[in-house]
Amino acid sequence: MTASSAFVGAPTLADEQRAVIELIESTRDHVFVTGRAGTGKSTLLEAFLAQTDRTVVVCAPTGVAALNVGGQTIHSLFRLPIGLIADADLDDAPHLRRLLGGVDTVVIDEVSMVSADLMDAIDRRLRSARARPREPFGGAQVVLFGDPYQLAPVPGRDEGERAYYADHYRSIWFFDARVWRETELRIVELQTIHRQRDEAFRHMLTAVRHGEVTPEIGRALNEAGARPAPNEGVLTLASTNATVTRINGRELARLPGDVKTARADVVGEFGGRGGYPADEALQLKVGAQVMFLRNDTAGDGAPRWVNGSLGTVERIGRTVFIEVDGESHEVHPATWEKFRYTYSSAQKRVTKDVIGEFTQFPLRLAWAVTIHKSQGQTYDSAIIDLGPRAFAPGQTYVALSRIRSLEGLHLVRPLRPSDIIVDHDVRRFMADAEPVIDRGSVVRVVDPE
Repeated sequence: MTASSAFVGAPTLADEQRAVIELIESTRDHVFVTGRAGTGKSTLLEAFLAQTDRTVVVCAPTGVAALNVGGQTIHSLFRLPIGLIADADLDDAPHLRRLLGGVDTVVIDEVSMVSADLMDAIDRRLRSARARPREPFGGAQVVLFGDPYQLAPVPGRDEGERAYYADHYRSIWFFDARVWRETELRIVELQTIHRQRDEAFRHMLTAVRHGEVTPEIGRALNEAGARPAPNEGVLTLASTNATVTRINGRELARLPGDVKTARADVVGEFGGRGGYPADEALQLKVGAQVMFLRNDTAGDGAPRWVNGSLGTVERIGRTVFIEVDGESHEVHPATWEKFRYTYSSAQKRVTKDVIGEFTQFPLRLAWAVTIHKSQGQTYDSAIIDLGPRAFAPGQTYVALSRIRSLEGLHLVRPLRPSDIIVDHDVRRFMADAEPVIDRGSVVRVVDPE
């Protein structure tokens, strides 16, 4: 497999998305592709990887995010230490120089979770490995995907680390890395929302995203969310793992019959449990509500389910039968592959090799899921449980924006102004960008300081 063939076949694109791919392909500019929830950032990334002739490596800040895009974690790809890197020496092994020296474009998904320190370490690594110390990123193109209004970097608990950021950076965010003082970052903000069709609901979500919720919008959301939820078939999006575990455990225990456990088969180098894409030990009963973790890939017709579809367990044997929208489907275990990029001297190109496999039914119990794990999903309806309060920037926006329409919103408690949290550094970064029209898309350019 070549480095740029992570996906087979390109999905259907809107004109706006095609214009962004043309921008990336026709220039060597560094580009940040962002946009509101449901604007098709993931679809655009899949299409770019499927069609580009460039040598591309794809990475992400977490193991699960890397699996989702068929790439490596940032730390694994660039051989970087965990934690604060600062000015630590980064020794370039010969194989790393060959690998990174053969790359045209580096794609970083979920970049909003990348810290300024890590972004600068990527820059240093590329300059050194490519023997071009005076060029940002060693002359490689960097393409970033993500939405800082949804996911934030996780600050270190160490006081020394926090003090380092306070002394050396304007903020912890990737966009405040020192490398952006030397080179330009073009910000492409996708405008067309594909998830929600109702313009009024879109307007409400945009207000939540930017922290501009008026009393009228707050009242409309709370009135809609006060409707009783159906007794079955609705997922709860909760703010904490503890709430999700409690709800799923309680509902599973209510079902009659014995628990059946399917254990994953893990082969090769797959890392620890924190990077597994599904439960190592999946516990099911007949009647359990489950969520699919992979798109249906069988056959040439319309998919029977997609990643995020909800269903009910009908029968458990060597396979599992799941009822989805009134139809019964036999579900087999799926295999997730973990990749590593290498440079092939024989082929004179960067290749992507499978180094580990994780095989398990592509299901998880789904009476409840964390808001964080719902990232990227779409639901017809959901119950939103923010607990006593929302505690992270963008948390309420992510939860609300998973739902297709206002009619599918159910709130455990009314929203409060304190639940709408927007990071002030994100506001500043996006506000400083100068709007420019480019082939029908809004392209914003940030000039280096």
